[in-house]
Order: sequence, then C-alpha cells, then structure tokens
Amino acid sequence: MNPWLHTPVLIMLVLSAFFALWFRNLLYSIASLSVFSLVLALEFYILRAPDVAIAEAAIGAALTTIIFILTIRACTPRSKDIKQGKGEGAKP
Repeated sequence: MNPWLHTPVLIMLVLSAFFALWFRNLLYSIASLSVFSLVLALEFYILRAPDVAIAEAAIGAALTTIIFILTIRACTPRSKDIKQGKGEGAKP
C-alpha cells in the first residue's frame, strides 16, 4: 500500500466530516456527507475492496442523500402553508 495515496484521501475524509458538522445549512451538510461517502468509497477501492466500494457509493452517497433531502423537504413548511396558517404553531 502506498501511503502517498492514502494520506490525501484520509485528509479529505476528515475535512468532509468536519464540514458536515460545521455547516448550519442542512443541505450543505448533506452535500458534505455525500462527499464523505464518495471519498470513503474511493478509500475502499484503494484498499482493494471494490464490492464494498460500490455498495458504499450506491447506499452511502446516493440513497442516503436522497432520503435526507426528501426528509428535509417534508419537514420544512412551504410558504403557501405559512400564508394559510397551516405552519408551525397553527391551531387545527
């Protein structure tokens, strides 16, 4: 194993994990987590585990990102709902 190849990948992993925690905007954090998963898939590929790399890229980067974005979209009130009084704290 070549340490010159692993070092930049591990630095990118640490940086993307830091930015996932540092960003206040949830969409930016989700993008950072997606980058983390893709870089982790690259590390798995470098470690000669291509099956794990493909699974990490498919599940970690793609599916999880889509689920997070759909969840945020479902939880945030839309401007139309706020104008009609259906937002947070509205009486039924």
